[in-house]
Amino acid sequence: MNIDIAVVMDPIGAIKIKKDSSFAMLLEAQRRGHRLHYATSGALAIDGSIAMARLAALTVRDDPQGWYELDEPVWRPLSEMQAVLMRRDPPFDSQYLYDTQVLTLAQQQGCLVVNDPQGLRDMNEKLFALHFPQCCPPSRVSRDPARLREFIATERDCVLKPLDGMGGRSIFRARADDDNLKVILETLTAGGQQLALVQRYLPEIRQGDKRILLVDGEPVPYALARIPAADDFRGNLAVGGRGEGRPLTERDRWIAAEVGPELKRRGMLFVGLDVIGDFLTEINVTSPTCIRELDAQFGLNIAGMLFDAIEARLA
Repeated sequence: MNIDIAVVMDPIGAIKIKKDSSFAMLLEAQRRGHRLHYATSGALAIDGSIAMARLAALTVRDDPQGWYELDEPVWRPLSEMQAVLMRRDPPFDSQYLYDTQVLTLAQQQGCLVVNDPQGLRDMNEKLFALHFPQCCPPSRVSRDPARLREFIATERDCVLKPLDGMGGRSIFRARADDDNLKVILETLTAGGQQLALVQRYLPEIRQGDKRILLVDGEPVPYALARIPAADDFRGNLAVGGRGEGRPLTERDRWIAAEVGPELKRRGMLFVGLDVIGDFLTEINVTSPTCIRELDAQFGLNIAGMLFDAIEARLA
């Protein structure tokens, strides 16, 4: 089966191919003989009632000196594609929302969208984890600084996050007696105008913030533990964390079994779970990473697992 696949992603010329999961997907699709087409998020539109994209035929190669070639882009109906990979990085802003609405139209016109655009709209990466309270640490979401401060007074040591961040940006650790707590809360909530998440601090972060990848609801058997630098509490690779592959634990598999069936039901074919110690902290649905690191450490082909699932949906 040879199919046409569009990828909507951030500028391909700026990616780091050694670590880029979207690039791993493109390499695998091309290896299977699929035809690749590239668009940035600004290249989606609607013509009358037809979902459109400004698509350029794409060829990729695993070469850091030159990893892609693009033809001239042309406007085409997305219904000419059998599948679209929506791989734009957060933040989830109004333009991302509009892009998912264009992709819902494309879906209705016969195109498989990975991940499902309705799920991308519904599943905030911080909030959706709280649909599985049995898996999560004690948490509170509010725009009221007093309610967040009350939670911190009870838990004593907490991590505070905005709901629209990525890569470890704007994450704080604070204790109940922290002199900066008031200004941290004012900053995160924009003076009580926007929601923020507070969770109990998990000291197991020192052993790594594990990224568990799910393909069509099933876990890859290894996780990438992102271990914080000595002078930081955040494990994110983007802020200096170190990636170390590990087999899934029994608890990891239990969390995946709790979450996976619902993700599969919602059409979320490729998802990253963040797990610290025994607790689920985030469910990443927009553009999960860590394929290339896990493939390199364990001889896997995670993108191959994903395309097996995609091709099964299209059969």
